[in-house]
Amino acid sequence: MRYFEFTIKPDDGAIHPVDKVILETPDVTREALVHVNALANGTGVMLYRLRGDPEQLGARLDGHSKLLSCSPVAVEGETFHFYVHVDPGQPAGRLMAVAQKYALMIVPPLPFVEGGLRITVVGTHEMLQQALEELPEETHISVEQVGEYSPDDRNVLSLLTDRQLEVFETAVEDGYYDIPRRATHEDIADDLGCAPSTVDEHLRKAESRILTSLV
Repeated sequence: MRYFEFTIKPDDGAIHPVDKVILETPDVTREALVHVNALANGTGVMLYRLRGDPEQLGARLDGHSKLLSCSPVAVEGETFHFYVHVDPGQPAGRLMAVAQKYALMIVPPLPFVEGGLRITVVGTHEMLQQALEELPEETHISVEQVGEYSPDDRNVLSLLTDRQLEVFETAVEDGYYDIPRRATHEDIADDLGCAPSTVDEHLRKAESRILTSLV
């Protein structure tokens, strides 16, 4: 099985009409979708991780035509989880339909990035290729990573591309992460026969993937 990690960036930055309200609520920031599911009756449920004021968000969502129900689930300081049950809306509806059509697994959490949502899906190479061709035209899609999928959540290194893993392992072996640090980007680049800027890029991406999966 393979995984595809891609970022979708709808024109208005929102994946659903309810999501647009969340996006536009002052002092509320979207961090991630920690759960998303399409129900048999065509409606959907999403559990957000947000920062800000849940009461203000609830007031903004009150009476929304696409919202069936909503509720803060847990509030810890400025961070809170927020459950919404919604009627179909685009492009989320189309994304879920494509995932169901090609029997793809969506791997949470789905972090919000600037102007969009980063999604990881798992399936066969053929299924993933066909699904990408059917994603909504109103979204801008960029593939970030492709690789072999490991169902063992503890194996965070499986989230890295082959090149990222090679650079990361070399950095560890050379002592880049020792305290005090025993290697520089230049040292790692010499071992790998590449430019220091290439090492910097791959390490930053590898660190981002590993830390995001752990936190």
